[in-house]
Amino acid sequence: MRPFFDTNVLVYAFDEGEAEKRAVALGLIREHLEEGEGMLSVQVLREFYVSVRRLSRPLSVTEAQEALEILAGFSPAAEDWTIVVGAVSRSRELMLSFWDALILEAALRGGADTLLTEDLQHGQRIEGLTVVNPFLGDAQ
Repeated sequence: MRPFFDTNVLVYAFDEGEAEKRAVALGLIREHLEEGEGMLSVQVLREFYVSVRRLSRPLSVTEAQEALEILAGFSPAAEDWTIVVGAVSRSRELMLSFWDALILEAALRGGADTLLTEDLQHGQRIEGLTVVNPFLGDAQ
């Protein structure tokens, strides 16, 4: 499995208010960091930083930076202008928000076979990529 992590999955790993989701997210992060097969994009890292600083118990700047440094161990999907243009087309084609389309486009171009997210339809297949909501009972 070559999963691409969406921001929401990573944020749950640091959200003390979501114990069940936190356990699932931490397990996925540990597993795929150890295996060296997880992917993300710079967009995900940006969104992650902003999101963990806004949690009900926010991470400090130092904690957030340390978390970013750990998550940077995932393979980054290369980003360039073609991903942005591709995301515009894909957002129209699939009726997605531009931001979700950027994530999807980065995952596809990075060679991921799974997109771990709760923002898209679980089980949806897009050009060889399967959307998986890891927080659903049958997805684990």
